[in-house]
Amino acid sequence: MDAKLYQRLEQRIGPDHLRKRVGRQVELAAKFYARGGYASFHLENVELLPVILKFLLKMLLLYKRGLQNALDYRVEHMQVAIENLPKAFHGFRLLQLSDIHADGIADGGQKLIAILEQIKTDLCVLTGDFRFLTQDDYGPALRQTAALVGAIHAPHGVFGILGNHDFIEFVPALEGAGVNMLLNEAVPIRKDGAEIWLAGIDDAHLYDCHDLAKTLATAPGRSTKILLSHTPETYAEAAAAGIDYILCGHTHGGQICLPGGFPLITNARCPRRFCAGPWHFNGMHGYTSKATGASCLPVRFFCPPEVTIHELLCEG
Repeated sequence: MDAKLYQRLEQRIGPDHLRKRVGRQVELAAKFYARGGYASFHLENVELLPVILKFLLKMLLLYKRGLQNALDYRVEHMQVAIENLPKAFHGFRLLQLSDIHADGIADGGQKLIAILEQIKTDLCVLTGDFRFLTQDDYGPALRQTAALVGAIHAPHGVFGILGNHDFIEFVPALEGAGVNMLLNEAVPIRKDGAEIWLAGIDDAHLYDCHDLAKTLATAPGRSTKILLSHTPETYAEAAAAGIDYILCGHTHGGQICLPGGFPLITNARCPRRFCAGPWHFNGMHGYTSKATGASCLPVRFFCPPEVTIHELLCEG
């Protein structure tokens, strides 16, 4: 990492967070590139897994169908009633894109861009995983993400967090593209004299660099708080911290599912009820996106990719 970039990030997020993030990236990269180290690094990057899966799908004449499915975006509309939501935010719309894996989109993002250009929203959130793999040249992923962000119309801004496919080095390019990255940080969103707080934590699944206490330190105790967490594995911690609504991704809803949408793998250390769609826990609302993109292979079965619009409503 460039020394000037390191210094800027250190001033912003603190030396402990940055050392842990960078050290973990180096450690996992070493395991990935070491002889026989793929399996110990990440299941979806086992070198032979996509090769075998692609071969099997082609033998079954399903590969082309899987590619088509991965571009069959569904625009999901969610309404969530929040107890202490200020009246000014009644009907406020948040657009969520998760697990874009931008350099793995088969058509280069053309269909997704066309959809995004038609969506009217107040604010957009990107809940991590901008790159297809976890170790490779990330330039194409960042350039493609910038093209997608350019199609989004969100007067209250575009905000994002890092996922387990992302390096801390992504931050300058993403922010240069118009994404306000939240690195264990929270910011107020203001409308007509009222405010809610949008918080975002670093990846808790692979890098274990989230710090919810630090993230919420500046947010008033009684304020409405929406948390961006790449993985739903933080559900209990978020509820205990008084989060009103948590938006997650990471699981892809399984991506390759059995008929009826039953996932074979979720890759998350939490109950399956938290791994797709809306859910509740101890008074907290939650939503886990089935992902906008795909990883390992750009295919999907019985689990369409989604673009999600969350409409906030005053309770009662």
